Amino acid sequence: MKKDLLGINDLTKEDMKAIIARAIAFKKDKGNTSYRPLVGKTIGLIFEKASTRTRVSFEAAMFQLGGNVTFLSTRDTQLARQEPLADTARVLSRYLDGLVVRTFAQETVEELANHATIPVINGLTDLYHPCQILSDVMTVIEKKGAMEDLKVAWVGDGNNVAHSWIEAAATLGFSLSLACPGGYGPQPEVLEPALKKAQKPILPFEDPAKAVEGADVINTDVWASMGQEDEAAERQKVFRPYQVNSELLRLAKGDAIVLHCLPAHRGEEITAEVLEGPQSVVFDQAENKLHVHKAILAMMIK
Repeated sequence: MKKDLLGINDLTKEDMKAIIARAIAFKKDKGNTSYRPLVGKTIGLIFEKASTRTRVSFEAAMFQLGGNVTFLSTRDTQLARQEPLADTARVLSRYLDGLVVRTFAQETVEELANHATIPVINGLTDLYHPCQILSDVMTVIEKKGAMEDLKVAWVGDGNNVAHSWIEAAATLGFSLSLACPGGYGPQPEVLEPALKKAQKPILPFEDPAKAVEGADVINTDVWASMGQEDEAAERQKVFRPYQVNSELLRLAKGDAIVLHCLPAHRGEEITAEVLEGPQSVVFDQAENKLHVHKAILAMMIK
């Protein structure tokens, strides 16, 4: 029976730990070119949004595992001419062994998954970014050890990455504090079920100082995501107090690490001093997408 990855809630705690453990093993053995379990397999990348890290890391992951990749920009397929998603899913299931989808609406990946007979992996939607958070959690475990005793802080927009961090906190059982401006917090449909499931506090704040106090990990992301470009000027005004800078970082633990999923706007959501500083692990975090994607593909593509 095929398994999809549309959000972190599709994974159990054991699933998440297994993916991350396998990703860590891949990273330790990254010079090994003999392990090629996906020879003869092909995945399709359906990308409606621009991408650097997600696209390249999934392509490299599949190639390193011996498989092949077909990149499908929506403007170059019949989706641009309103072919039903159900038809696309059923046809591609006869050609491919899996789909990675990067799009706007969560409903798009859900509909593709409902009609596909092959695994569908969410490479990003406006609601969730599960593969990113698996890479982030891997990075935290590398630097800090087990997640359960850590305090993680999110500073900025209550966006898709924040949503996936909320689900990860509820699944893995670590403390999460979120500092978001009023009106820009996480969606209730994501937060409320997580609060019921969580074993450790998931605390929303408007004050970033309260969120990062004593934190082991600080996360941030751009203030205006893809598709929100017309809001960028207003968001810069609203989010200015939510910049991750040296002053805010001093409120966290002295050995706290800083995450950013990139691309970063230095001088906006994070200062260059922090992004390039000794507590930043953003480039380890970016590399870990490759190893996590290898683990996901090796476990899901049959």
